[in-house]
Amino acid sequence: MLLPSSRGLRFSLPLLLMLSPGLALASNPAPPPTTPPPSSTPPPTGSTPLPAGQSGFWELSGNLVSHDPTIIKERNTWYLMQTGPGIGGKYSHDGLYWNPLAPVFPRPLSWWSRYVPDNRNNDVWAPELKRFNGRVWLYYSISTFGSQRSLIGLASAPSVESGQWRDEGLVIRTTSADNYNAIDPDMVIDASGNPWLALGSWNSGIKITRLDRSTMKPTGRLYSIAARGNGIEAPTVVYRDGYYYLFVSVGRCCAGLDSTYTIVYGRSRNITGPYLDRNGTDMMRGGGSVLDRGNNRWVGPGGQDIYDTNVIVRHAYDGTDNGTPKMLINTLHWDSAGWPRY
Repeated sequence: MLLPSSRGLRFSLPLLLMLSPGLALASNPAPPPTTPPPSSTPPPTGSTPLPAGQSGFWELSGNLVSHDPTIIKERNTWYLMQTGPGIGGKYSHDGLYWNPLAPVFPRPLSWWSRYVPDNRNNDVWAPELKRFNGRVWLYYSISTFGSQRSLIGLASAPSVESGQWRDEGLVIRTTSADNYNAIDPDMVIDASGNPWLALGSWNSGIKITRLDRSTMKPTGRLYSIAARGNGIEAPTVVYRDGYYYLFVSVGRCCAGLDSTYTIVYGRSRNITGPYLDRNGTDMMRGGGSVLDRGNNRWVGPGGQDIYDTNVIVRHAYDGTDNGTPKMLINTLHWDSAGWPRY
């Protein structure tokens, strides 16, 4: 359900979701028992309880087809949203078996076509879920494949469980005249409790900008924090023990088993950079230490999101299932020097 606002093909999943047996977006299931919304105070980093016995690669089942997933936990229920018609999603009571959720936007919002007239089939990309100031904020992208005519929009709700999404309108947009692309949003809270938004895909790379705490929209300049000539997108920024960590997907996305997506990372003492990899190479100069380049079964991992610094979700193409994109979850560990690892 979408409430009115008080203010006014990257990889398209429609056919997979609507035609594949058992993969259709269903109506919202009966929600868990109603209880007060979760506290807006985030837990200490890395404190989220994990499924028993899942210290590495989580053994998932159920509704797993996904692209560009974002994940959040409310009490004992996990929620995931993903690229696809109207932002479809999933929920799980144990983090392992996943059930489908109906889309947030059953129909395209009327104002999207004002900025991206060629978007079709209610195709919404790369959502981002974060809780801040007592609400859940849902950033998302509207674009078309290979175009810089793009926008990032925003909706919010008291909780994912409530389903009471309110349209918050346009956050930022780009045109062919810009040297960056307004897709792939990621929200991060800095060490002082201020919200920021990272974004970007190919072109001049990854940007970050501070958000107004009330409107949750940009209030300052754009900072460039990572660039690479052979493709870079899908930023994820987390803060841990005095460092900001930037994870990005590099290489070629959205080509099934021909994808070359790889997840790389760097870190910085300042949210605006510079972000250096393990070898000290600046991510603005093509740096990035590899976290995940996939394997024979799971090809082209990327589009990642990190929850509470100890859970990472991403998609990869299943080599045993004709390259179908599926969600993968791992517990994210950190070594004694403060670098991430599986």
